[in-house]
Amino acid sequence: MNAPAGIPQPQPAPPDSVLPFAVEGLDVRGRVALLGPVVDSILARHAYPAPVSRLLGEAIVLTCLLGTALKFEGRFTLQTSTDGPVDMLVVDFETPDRVRAYARFDGDAVEALGAAATPAALLGNGHLAMTVDQGAHTQRYQGIVALDGASLEEVAHQYFAQSEQIPTRVRLAVGEVISRQPGEAPHHAWRAGGLLVQFLPESGERIAHRDLDPGDRPGEAEDADPSAEAGGEEDDAWVEARSLVDTIEDHELTDPEISPERLLVRLFHERGARVFEPRTMLDRCRCSREKVEGVLAGFTPAEREEMTVDGEIVVTCEFCSTVYRFSADEV
Repeated sequence: MNAPAGIPQPQPAPPDSVLPFAVEGLDVRGRVALLGPVVDSILARHAYPAPVSRLLGEAIVLTCLLGTALKFEGRFTLQTSTDGPVDMLVVDFETPDRVRAYARFDGDAVEALGAAATPAALLGNGHLAMTVDQGAHTQRYQGIVALDGASLEEVAHQYFAQSEQIPTRVRLAVGEVISRQPGEAPHHAWRAGGLLVQFLPESGERIAHRDLDPGDRPGEAEDADPSAEAGGEEDDAWVEARSLVDTIEDHELTDPEISPERLLVRLFHERGARVFEPRTMLDRCRCSREKVEGVLAGFTPAEREEMTVDGEIVVTCEFCSTVYRFSADEV
């Protein structure tokens, strides 16, 4: 079910949603992600330093933008492995709407960066892997992009240029909203937002063969013109769409008063945007006592003995911080 964007009076942004849209006059499709309580709960439970929270928040938004394009039951995982102060980010999206995330970092190294703790400086050099897993008896797809001093936005552009050859523009932003009630201390909450736009023209003269599913585009997989990313002559429609996306300021992606529809009106009011049914995101971990017990059962008795302290084994989930306690006899 869809409706034109911008006809109703724009309303405050719904929390934790991804809104697919199309601008048919420019042959582009995309998604807008606005995350409030979901990203705040993930970041707050770990008490990350602010630069790490911002970096992981960007990774969560990027994962939601990409994961909601899946048209089947499965998982999309974004993971970095680098030599920087934040040596690992893991964001796990499970269709249709579940997301969890974790960052591993060197606190002293992050603090030493100070004001220079940009996403590129925090990540350092290494690689980013994006994995699509449809479950048992299927082959996983994985795309790997080098991380060499680039931001997550720049890495996303590299990924689409080399792996899918779809002209793509991504914007990511993470901010902290401070509110105060009379007689109470200020309340800090994280918000994150992002926008992904892809050039998917209908005309055969403007497209070349592409193997992967085009995301929100209905029907059969169409082909896209890779010229914008491959050094060829750029299509005027794509130049216009990309230029409009580049005008977005960070606060427009994190302001609670700017809804996805309102943002699209700001960008594409001359062309008109059509929106589709939004997807609500949920902060949900996949861990359980049964799964943890199964992992512990895979260790040898000697290994479990080393894990036992005061007669019990304590396991803490790195994603959701849930603590599981087992007596030695249970496993």
